[in-house]
Amino acid sequence: MRRLPPLSSLRAFEAAARHGSFKQAAAELAVTPTAVSHQIRFLEEYTGLVLFDRQVRRVVLTEAGAALYPVLRDGFNAFETVLRRLGAPQASRPVTISATNAFMAHWLAPRIADFRRQHPDIDLELHASDQLVELGGEQADLAIRYGRGPYPGMVAQPLFADRFAPLASPALRDADPADAGTPLIAFQWTREHPLNPTWPAWFAAAGLPWPARPGQLRFSDEGHAIQAALAGQGVALLSLELLAGELAAGRLVRLPGPAIPGHTYTLVSSAGHAPEPQVAAAQAWLRVQGAEMGRGQA
Repeated sequence: MRRLPPLSSLRAFEAAARHGSFKQAAAELAVTPTAVSHQIRFLEEYTGLVLFDRQVRRVVLTEAGAALYPVLRDGFNAFETVLRRLGAPQASRPVTISATNAFMAHWLAPRIADFRRQHPDIDLELHASDQLVELGGEQADLAIRYGRGPYPGMVAQPLFADRFAPLASPALRDADPADAGTPLIAFQWTREHPLNPTWPAWFAAAGLPWPARPGQLRFSDEGHAIQAALAGQGVALLSLELLAGELAAGRLVRLPGPAIPGHTYTLVSSAGHAPEPQVAAAQAWLRVQGAEMGRGQA
């Protein structure tokens, strides 16, 4: 006779450990955060161990919790895999991929035809948003995150690193960003970070003083800054990777000067369960596309 705590307390612990949040675990389990807290408190009393370090905005696994979590995660994954295999065949559901607006428009959408050729039987739903979405539930199966991580409770696969340089319409191919008469185009980063590629960072890399001059265009959205550059409204500091197609087609040109590093595009998925076959196929395709970008940078 096994002496085990109730399954509900183990499920609550596994979900909270995966999300790093009682609130997100509660949403997944369709209970209240208080109920999750009670279940985990019961498990701690049952085992005589402290499993979480409860901080202001998140919870962090203790050494004991970190030892217990992978055992439960792998066990629940194994349950799900076997039950899915034993169950009646079901119609394949669409794979939902989430990414930022600019990434979706300029990198992912132009490549979707290749995915369709390889996987004509898999339906895709593409979710474009600069706001983070929940994974492993109804919102998205996979997401392309832009930043430096970490991504707790997720399986993370770096795709490629980003680079930024001055880009402009061919009509402005002779423009000089350092010239006071050249309008500079910028956009507001969703999350402030000291290593964000910005015009002051580019001027520093070029060995030039940053001029606080009038006549600049600043957009709240990266996509609008791209459109302004395409329309010849000024010189924009933009991603060489996302706009490789526009550069190859001659719709934009790169101006002289250094390229500065951006952040990394990372493919993330929930670590809470084994991916369904169609999700695994989309993951593999995205990794191949990212690897090809990486080889192009070498």
